[in-house]
Amino acid sequence: MTVIGKDRPGLVETVARLVAEHGGNWLESRMCRLGGEFAGILRVHIAKDNQAALEAALRGLGQHGLAVQVQVDRGADAAPLQRLARLEIIGQDRPGIVQQICAALAVHGVNVEEFTSECTSAPMSGELLFHANITMQLPAACQLADLRREVEKLANDLMVDADFEELE
Repeated sequence: MTVIGKDRPGLVETVARLVAEHGGNWLESRMCRLGGEFAGILRVHIAKDNQAALEAALRGLGQHGLAVQVQVDRGADAAPLQRLARLEIIGQDRPGIVQQICAALAVHGVNVEEFTSECTSAPMSGELLFHANITMQLPAACQLADLRREVEKLANDLMVDADFEELE
């Protein structure tokens, strides 16, 4: 499910309480506060008999300014094991960095597993510094050396530092 709303204390507890009250088990989540708003994605396991009641309770959170969207997992085929890699980008901020880096990854069939980014003031100059961490799946056909070369060339063009490593 996805959860979006104005950030406030107790928001995650409210969702967790509803899941627990309906016999659900919280499996995994990614949640954060950005610009005063709260956004999260999470997976829960719940008995089929309790599913409709939990969904109704979650929809009721709308009256408190929290939008919840539920997507039922119908069970997907197990994905083949793929290699993981991490890419860290640091450099002076400007429009297009994310699009250009992600376009280069997409050309190689790379799937972004997790993407975090932020802009902060550079220590000496005070200019806006862009920092991103990307965890990605590399398909079997992806030639790591070719991908690394392309990312490093793009980093030079964008005038950013790129630290690329394959994870074990």
